[in-house]
Amino acid sequence: MFTAVDAPVRRLVRLRFGTIRLSNMSMGDVRPLTAAERKQLDSLVTEKPGLIVSVDGPGGSGKSTVGAGAALKVGYRFCDTGVLYRGLTWLALKRGVSPDDSGALEMLITEVELAPDPQQRYVHLRADGREVTDELHTPEVDREVSRVSQHASVRAKLLPLQHALAAGGRIVMAGRDIGTVVLPEADLKVYLDVSIEERARRRAAERGVSDDAAAVAQIEEELRRRDGIDSTRKTAPLRKPADAVVIDTDGYTLEQSIDAVVAAIRAKERELAQGHA
Repeated sequence: MFTAVDAPVRRLVRLRFGTIRLSNMSMGDVRPLTAAERKQLDSLVTEKPGLIVSVDGPGGSGKSTVGAGAALKVGYRFCDTGVLYRGLTWLALKRGVSPDDSGALEMLITEVELAPDPQQRYVHLRADGREVTDELHTPEVDREVSRVSQHASVRAKLLPLQHALAAGGRIVMAGRDIGTVVLPEADLKVYLDVSIEERARRRAAERGVSDDAAAVAQIEEELRRRDGIDSTRKTAPLRKPADAVVIDTDGYTLEQSIDAVVAAIRAKERELAQGHA
């Protein structure tokens, strides 16, 4: 956290373990835990780390917004893997690197960095030495991101980061191949199913062109093209995990979509808790 804001750290001292706060201690002090503190620590040991949840779906299905909202409601971390591919695409376009040049794209990967917000949502991205999150959803990036993300070598280089984030549990991770490739052993797999017409309307609203029929039609065509690339690529194609909870959000408000994912998470938590009882 300190590194992310360029604050140098000489020494870190842990004063808090979960809900246990070690009070009345100066730096460097050592003392045994009290009986109450030991009891609290024992209770933490038995607490389950939380689920690893994958959220997949086609472009414009709301994976990022819905997944982030659900994670916030259940107190989980969140990672939008699409930000990585969009960031890499943005940087490639800026540097004049072809989306088809996998070798050159791999060299750019070290220059993109996911960063969490205060709610531990990994939805911000730094590239080219600055925050570029607000520049990742332009039509130019939309057109090229599927070409960038189809390279097996590029996806392979990004996998360790995604695995490391998921290793701690209590996370919702969104993308197009999370439940099938990135986290095939996820505790819960959610697939957001939305008609392409609905997705186009939502994307048009995001861009402020809802009243422009030609713009909506163009967005729909872009989504169809991207769906075709994502579902037919040789590496990690878009598909529903066989064991996914499919949620059709056509006609849903954002809050209804979030609540549907939250309900699925809570149901899986209860199921696993009963299995361990």
